[in-house]
Amino acid sequence: METLDDILLDSDDKMSKALEYLQQELAGLRTGKASPSLVDHIAVDYYGAATRLREIAGISTPEPRLIVINAYDPSALPAIEKAILAANIGVTPISDGRLIRIPIPELTEERRRELTKVAKRQAEEQRVAVRNVRRDANEAIKNLQKSSKITEDERDSGLEEIQKYTDDYIKKIDALLAAKEKDIMQV
Repeated sequence: METLDDILLDSDDKMSKALEYLQQELAGLRTGKASPSLVDHIAVDYYGAATRLREIAGISTPEPRLIVINAYDPSALPAIEKAILAANIGVTPISDGRLIRIPIPELTEERRRELTKVAKRQAEEQRVAVRNVRRDANEAIKNLQKSSKITEDERDSGLEEIQKYTDDYIKKIDALLAAKEKDIMQV
């Protein structure tokens, strides 16, 4: 049996995970310098299962503007290349049959704007995720009240608490986005 406290704790946990996910995604948006975190989280369709790139390949940065991916299974190279292109991170992988090289272009003003758009899109996806958690929690709280497990006052205070969580996490998401935009646009 679920209680109001369970719903509140679960909602806070899910919203926290959305924020952590955004931090991870934004860490992948590097400004100018090659970094394994730009690609290590990309999901690759590996034998029918979505697998993180870092689990099926070695990722290194031998030069400041180059990422080299060495697949543990060479037959996975086409899938890795396809996943990198599908990730829409603004780089083009070059495969020689053994390795995939990803040259990181010098950031032009246009590229900086593209990266900012990517960051905004990722932030908006997490805002939507937080709002979805709020919607589900609100429904669960209303169902508790309908089934007479909590009073109307408890329902109202629960709904207020969920809204506070939502507002707090949206502010944190906006702050992360603002910091990343500043980082990207800095020349």
